[in-house]
Amino acid sequence: MSKFNKKLSIIIPVYNEKKTIQKILKKIYKLKNINKEIIVVNDASNDGTKEILYTNKKKITHLIDHKRNYGKGAAIRTAQKLINGDVVVIQDGDLEYDPSDYIRLLREITKGYNVVYGSRVLGKSRYLSKNFSSKLRIFYNHILTIISNTLNSQHLTDAHTCYKMFKSDIFLNIDLREKGFSFCPEITTKIGLKNIKIKEIPIKYYGRSYEEGKKINFIDGIKALLTLIKYRFFA
Repeated sequence: MSKFNKKLSIIIPVYNEKKTIQKILKKIYKLKNINKEIIVVNDASNDGTKEILYTNKKKITHLIDHKRNYGKGAAIRTAQKLINGDVVVIQDGDLEYDPSDYIRLLREITKGYNVVYGSRVLGKSRYLSKNFSSKLRIFYNHILTIISNTLNSQHLTDAHTCYKMFKSDIFLNIDLREKGFSFCPEITTKIGLKNIKIKEIPIKYYGRSYEEGKKINFIDGIKALLTLIKYRFFA
């Protein structure tokens, strides 16, 4: 892909990722041919993540500290107010998702799609995790995706992927309310209600175990289901 002339806003919500945040930032810094801004929201990390972020402050466009841990959705809502780019992507602070896939997501944006999701289950040999817990989460995600598709008349393979890319005018016109991991079903449902097509492409995925720092759990899955129902029928 030749140089992407428009600006990409990279939103990174971070909570206790001292083992991985430096590596993720380095991967993003190394990306060529992308005009980008980096918006990091530190969601009250207490493990040394904050100190690492401040050593990188000169390369981070916006670095915001939450005084308490509000959740991923709240961090994204904070970042939403600071976006100056033409396109937005969500990036977790761990190493499960590879920023080298931005190019492939952006290619679909340049083709005219307004929203592009990176699917962890599309394509051959894309799902590269070897631990059982992350594979089990993918199974639960598959069930939630089927429910999401049914409620929202969509045809996704991975509704709850982290890698969601939007044209900024679309993203900025979505009224986000959720504070935690329920951001994912909320935004997917609201996109569906606006009748906006979501394009999916395969991405690489290196799932973590809970021992390695994975935070989402079964309760978050129940909350996701309730969020789907709430925004589809009651909000």
